[in-house]
Amino acid sequence: MKVDYLEMTPDDYEDAIRLWRSCKGIGLSTADEKDQIVVFLKRNPGLCFVARDGESLIGTVLCGHDGRRGYLYHMAVDPDYRERGIGRALMDKALEGLKENGIQKCHIFVYGENRDGLLFWEKTGWVLRNELTILSQNLQ
Repeated sequence: MKVDYLEMTPDDYEDAIRLWRSCKGIGLSTADEKDQIVVFLKRNPGLCFVARDGESLIGTVLCGHDGRRGYLYHMAVDPDYRERGIGRALMDKALEGLKENGIQKCHIFVYGENRDGLLFWEKTGWVLRNELTILSQNLQ
């Protein structure tokens, strides 16, 4: 198996949304519709990646920043391809892009019941921040 890591483009959307829908623990909303993802990709060049095995999309990471902090979203690897370093490689590419943009800290939001996701992030050096609580408000 030869995995290619490529910057995500709008052409990857259909394959990506299929992967996200198939992965337990990924929350989707209207912010994940194609037009919204296209805007996100344009706003964050060099930060969002896909992993492909030939024509098959087997992994994704969306990454962005606000000029101060970075954020990872929808880091997903096809279950048939897990435990092969693909998730770590996608994470590393995104974090390297943030460093190149002068970003010193990155956050990721993980659903509390996503045990596999939490284990992956803790295993790759991320720290659970129990002292923080996230609050949200829908604007539309």
